[in-house]
Amino acid sequence: MDSPKDRYYSRNVFGVSTVEFFWGLGFPIVLESTFLQLFLKSLGASSLLIGSVPFLFIIGISCFPLFASYYSRNYRFKRPLVLGFHLVAAILVFTFGVVLLMVRDADQIVVFFLIFYALFSICLGIGIPVWLNYLVRIFSESRTVPGLGYMMMFQNIGKIISSFFILKVVEKFAFSPTSAAWVFMCTGLVFGLGAISFLLTKEVLDPDDPEPDDTSFVHHVREAFKDIIANRNFLLYLAADLDFYVILTVFSFYANYATGFYGVAPAVAAGFFVACIYGGSITVNILLGTKNLLSLKHKFILSKFATLALLFLLVFFPSGPVFFLISFMLGFVRAIRNVVYPPSVKRFASRPDATPYFSMAPVLTLPFAAGYPLLFGKMLDELSWMQQDSYRLLFGISALIILVTLYLSFKIDFGREQR
Repeated sequence: MDSPKDRYYSRNVFGVSTVEFFWGLGFPIVLESTFLQLFLKSLGASSLLIGSVPFLFIIGISCFPLFASYYSRNYRFKRPLVLGFHLVAAILVFTFGVVLLMVRDADQIVVFFLIFYALFSICLGIGIPVWLNYLVRIFSESRTVPGLGYMMMFQNIGKIISSFFILKVVEKFAFSPTSAAWVFMCTGLVFGLGAISFLLTKEVLDPDDPEPDDTSFVHHVREAFKDIIANRNFLLYLAADLDFYVILTVFSFYANYATGFYGVAPAVAAGFFVACIYGGSITVNILLGTKNLLSLKHKFILSKFATLALLFLLVFFPSGPVFFLISFMLGFVRAIRNVVYPPSVKRFASRPDATPYFSMAPVLTLPFAAGYPLLFGKMLDELSWMQQDSYRLLFGISALIILVTLYLSFKIDFGREQR
């Protein structure tokens, strides 16, 4: 038992749960968001431009984590860095809301949105590896999954509360620039409260932390890359984890599929769809997180089967009521990834500080992660004459990719787990 960390288990669960509750209030606006899809659509954005939202996010979280790995390596305490990156992201979202109050031209709004969203994504890209390493650092191995389960449960409670707020805003004001501006400013404020809540957590120094060094950035990246390329099990895991980016792409387009062809009202898609997504997430947080049912590998495989099922429904049984079930399932598989990914990467890492692994992983998956949503959006534009069948075709292709990741997931050795 890792007693020093377990001594602060309850305090750290409370601290990170408070952080994620506040961030959960804002997530339905800026991440995994039907709100952004419909907001951009109301401004006349094309499917390709809407596809650029996950593209910008993926570029941000893929190209910039290397800087996080290098510049955080000599900080014995990671909490100030985690708090700082979260706070900067909050300020960016709030500032975009202020700009939105002053700009009325739709084309200019889209340009400003892309600029701020790119900066927001870069900030998250630098902060996420440090944050993930911080999470697996403050919990012992045996209590990491339950700790993350509680954390994500409160994040998703925040998301559900926020989704009903979005529903009321959209029903009353549609997607007017003024109402959207206040939504983004409120999101920035709750993100800021969440960032400050990291002060509630307690970090214990790890005796196995490497000593400070003065190596160059290039040498640091080269050594991390060599270490990871030699880790066959971790590379298999990354290949099997590519379904995560398929799910992100489905998140970006299925609401327009539902509202454009199956009579679902935009307010329902922006509100109730999101509530169903987070209902699915909370189900995972309780059963597979706090109760820690199933091993990491079995959780990982379950997510593939659930993804195949929801894509089957999107292709063959799309209808108003079924979209609620699909939303629930999207939240279900997304939540499994959130619970499985941090402890899995920590397990596969060959060093006490897993930040280099968290940093290099998105770089290695970047071509697929960035290319797939853009290709998906481009093909929807090119095949627009097929109407809803263009979506069905691309959802079907996505299912074939999931089958490949399912096959690879059986070949991964997760080792013996402490549960």
